[in-house]
Amino acid sequence: MKFAFAPVLAVGVFALPVSAMAGGIMLYEVGTDNVGLANAGAAARAQGPSTLASNVAGMALLKGTQITAAGQLLHSNLEFHTDSDTNIDGGNSGNALEWLPGGSFFVTQELNDGWSVGFAAYGDFGLSLNYDNDWQGRYFLQNGTIAGMTLMPSVAYRINDQWAVGLGVRAFYAALDSKLAVDNDPYGVLDRPDGRMKYKDNDWALGGNLGVIYEPREGTRLGLSYTSEIHVKFEDRMDLEGLGPVATTALSNRGVLDANTQLDMNVPQTLTLSLFQQLDSQWALLASLNWQDWSRFGEIGIDLDSPNPHSATLEADYKDTWHASVGAQYRFDPQWLWNMGLGYDSSAVSDHNRTLTVPMSDNWRLGTGFTYSLDKNTDINFSYELVWMGDMPIDQQKPLPANDPKRVSGEFDDAWIQAFAASATWRF
Repeated sequence: MKFAFAPVLAVGVFALPVSAMAGGIMLYEVGTDNVGLANAGAAARAQGPSTLASNVAGMALLKGTQITAAGQLLHSNLEFHTDSDTNIDGGNSGNALEWLPGGSFFVTQELNDGWSVGFAAYGDFGLSLNYDNDWQGRYFLQNGTIAGMTLMPSVAYRINDQWAVGLGVRAFYAALDSKLAVDNDPYGVLDRPDGRMKYKDNDWALGGNLGVIYEPREGTRLGLSYTSEIHVKFEDRMDLEGLGPVATTALSNRGVLDANTQLDMNVPQTLTLSLFQQLDSQWALLASLNWQDWSRFGEIGIDLDSPNPHSATLEADYKDTWHASVGAQYRFDPQWLWNMGLGYDSSAVSDHNRTLTVPMSDNWRLGTGFTYSLDKNTDINFSYELVWMGDMPIDQQKPLPANDPKRVSGEFDDAWIQAFAASATWRF
């Protein structure tokens, strides 16, 4: 059924804080050299243990024992500027994403008879938004985080000189933390300060990664990688602070106070096709196409376990996204490798459906980076990527009070996110 109990939504019970990367919130950026390539060739490169995050079959092409440790910082310009149609008092939003750290770890081990095993730990899902608490959009969201971490044991098999296949089992940890203000004076007669509504929970779920690499001749590789949908469930009571009598009565009448609230969502399945072509001893060309099933993520199951129970589906009208990227690698000498890439991602939401909790859009990615070989067994990489989202207009309303709904209108001007990544790879 469609979402039927709109008054509950009106006070922001189910605000889901997500942000804009990879068309949705599925990150290509996990601190590795892939950042400098804007994801070009990701499922076909198989140039180090981080292939576990992009195509598990690539592990079968790696020799001996290899380890990669990586870290990155994300920084953005995500400041919302309201216009004259906004009817809520308050200040500016501030920059919603200042600095966000991340990291990853990968290890692969070649066995006998074409078999390889590996393990990966990385976070490729979610971002965090932190608006100023007293800003004009505080009744829609003040701050929140949705994040996912993958722990993945994997196995791969080199069938022959041309074909390799791989399988990874994902133990996926998801966390949701959201806070927004509640208007204790919706009709402007009580002169009460705002209350607060918080929701926080985490969950473990399982998924899988499948991959295949085809190498018709030396220097040419095609890679196909699939990641399964993962169903996560958040279940907790809402933490309500400082609510006045109007908000308390409204929530109590609908069974929200002291109710156990369950949110069900689906981390999208994805499919990536990549090409790696070594032209000569110096140059290589790379390309990727990617599909992500964001229409399923937009269907949020909601259950209130209370004396007056509710069950419904919040349909956010998301749509699937597409990614395309091209890149190149240039080797100056045996020690230095230069990466460069350009990518485009479509948006999971239209301008009409964009919200302050989901400020995503189509975007362009421009990346570059350098890998330096300290010796034949040790590489270090430094990469940079700019994700350009441009202007993102939003016009959002809540139905309370009925005679003058709260409205926030304006746009994120010249929005961008940049990623700084550093990694080291050791071979034994």
